[in-house]
Amino acid sequence: MPELPEVESLAAFLRENAIGRAIARVDVVAISCLKTYDPPITALSGLSITDVTRYGKFLDLDVDGLHLIVHLSRAGWLRWKDKLPAAPPRPGKGPLAMRVHLDDESGFDLTEAGTQKRLAVYVVRDPQDVPGIRTLGPDPLREEFDAEALASILDGRRTQIKGVLRDQSVIAGIGNAYSDEVLHVAKMSPYKLAASLTEEEIATLYEAIVTTLGDAVERSKGLAAKDLKGEKKSGLRVHGRAGEKCPVCGDTIREVSFADRALQYCPTCQTGGKPLADRRMSRLLK
Repeated sequence: MPELPEVESLAAFLRENAIGRAIARVDVVAISCLKTYDPPITALSGLSITDVTRYGKFLDLDVDGLHLIVHLSRAGWLRWKDKLPAAPPRPGKGPLAMRVHLDDESGFDLTEAGTQKRLAVYVVRDPQDVPGIRTLGPDPLREEFDAEALASILDGRRTQIKGVLRDQSVIAGIGNAYSDEVLHVAKMSPYKLAASLTEEEIATLYEAIVTTLGDAVERSKGLAAKDLKGEKKSGLRVHGRAGEKCPVCGDTIREVSFADRALQYCPTCQTGGKPLADRRMSRLLK
């Protein structure tokens, strides 16, 4: 799933390659991805892209005052092409959901792998008209997000810190992958209760959040959209690396599986050497 660093990098890529270009037309291949109808998506034709920003995991293209907003969800991606085919794509069972043509024949495809089809596209007059944006928590890369703000967020939350980090209404932009990475850097169990963190632990977690996300954004700078996925995977230390050696201590990275996702962690670095039990079966082994 694209998270804050990848979406930030896509926004930077589009700022460099799309701003100043007019939208020639938009081909909607999978109607299910389009979540709004007023304004119609055809209203974008002939208008110019004036800015590209990010709200959490949402990508926002300002098109002369209208906003083309994309949430790539779990399996979506943006694929840039310097020259798009002129003929409209045929609807089918492939991954293509939408194609945006620009006036110089370049543009991008929005694709989505798998069968769940959660990619979402909105055309709105105000980004706050998108429900997912309206309810976002603070952005962890903004100046106003500091250790004090994090302490306020965690105060009284008797839920696991892994879930708190992934909750977009609490902190915007962190998903399953980077929450694993942040907790590994902070040397913290994903099952630790948020309200139980000491002042020192909160400061450590805050530093882990901003450095992990900031470093990921920095590594992605200047990369083409097609290279961002590979960079993300190569930069992850524990997420998706169950069975491999921890790059810090050499212990074997473990995994806890859930119905639709999994978390990875290092027992030595994060849980005092004790393995975590599947939460569906039992609590943390003691």
